[in-house]
Order: sequence, then C-alpha cells, then structure tokens
Amino acid sequence: MKNLFLIGLLTTLSLLGQNNTTGKATKQSNLETITLAGGCYWCVEAVYENLNGVKSAVSGYAGGKIANPTYEDVSTGRSGYAEVVQITYDKTVTNLDEIFKVFFTVHDPTTLNRQGADTGTQYRSSIFYKNQEQKVAAQAIINALKKAKVYDSPIVTTLEPLTKFYKAEAYHQNYYANNKNQPYCQMVIQPKIEKFEKLFKNRLKKKI
Repeated sequence: MKNLFLIGLLTTLSLLGQNNTTGKATKQSNLETITLAGGCYWCVEAVYENLNGVKSAVSGYAGGKIANPTYEDVSTGRSGYAEVVQITYDKTVTNLDEIFKVFFTVHDPTTLNRQGADTGTQYRSSIFYKNQEQKVAAQAIINALKKAKVYDSPIVTTLEPLTKFYKAEAYHQNYYANNKNQPYCQMVIQPKIEKFEKLFKNRLKKKI
C-alpha cells in the first residue's frame, strides 16, 4: 500500500470517534454489525478487538449453503463458506468507513482465495453486506482504492449478500488472546496486529 495514501487515510481517521460513551451503557440503537472475510478469522478477530468502538468481534462462517457448518466442513474448501468475523460496533465511536479502511489495511485483497500460506475459497476476501447501504459503502471504498492505484495487482474482494451467519466453535473465539504462544499466532497474527497498532495508533482501545 502506498505511503502517501496511508498518510492521508490516517489523517482522516484521526477526526473520527470523538464521541465519548465512558460511564454509559451503549444504546442498542447505536449498534451496527458488518461481516468480513479476510483470510483466517483468528487474524481478523484479533485486529478488530482492539479498534475503539468495536463492541464484539465474533468468528464464524458465511456464504455457504448447508445448515450449521462445522470447521471441518468449511476447511475442505468445498462448502462455499468463508471464515468470517461479524463485527458489532458503536456508530457514535467508529463508522463503516473506518471499519473498511482497517479491513483493507490488514489483509491482502489482491490474492484470490488465499492469504499468505492459507489457501482455499474459505480464505477469500469478501464483504458480506446485510443491506444496500453497506453494499454501496463497500463498493465506494473499493472504487476509491482502484482509482488511487493503491495496489499493484487487481482487487479481488467480492461483495456477497449476508444470508446467514453461523458462529464458529467456542475454541475459535478469542483465539489469539488465548493462544499467544502458538507459532501461528506469533508468526502470522502478531505482525498483523503490530501493523494495525502502528497505523491506527490513535484509534486503539484504551488498555484497562
């Protein structure tokens, strides 16, 4: 990603999330969800859990046909499902534009059905939209990235309607937080988190 684009992007982000909800319960009407596929869901979940305004990041499956898919079903690459993370965020603290900017920063949207060594349709880059607003916003940022020629290769991120989200098995939830010493966490997830923290340092959740 070109440095000039990132500088401009981060300048824009510094103006976001000025509303403070400290000491108050988040009103339900302020909450929104978006479902993203950017390779292994452990990586995506770990990043968004640290973004200010995100209330939850849940690993799961979307895009397939069979009911109640298991990790084993999805891992075959033949189920049609992608590993996804359903993000619930407070619209008074962050917004869809920022969510998408993080998404296109921490994964490679130019590799078809692959992120690093993880290959298969389950690792595709996709935005699962639940309404027209999300679809239009997703297409707008993809168009902007293409116009700015941010990537050397074509963006292959797909836009797919969210028909059903299935939560992944319990051991997949908060995987990075619970398995930081595992080689995959250290070699694959940790570098993504470090990149995110460097580029979005003003948008991180405050450590308690």
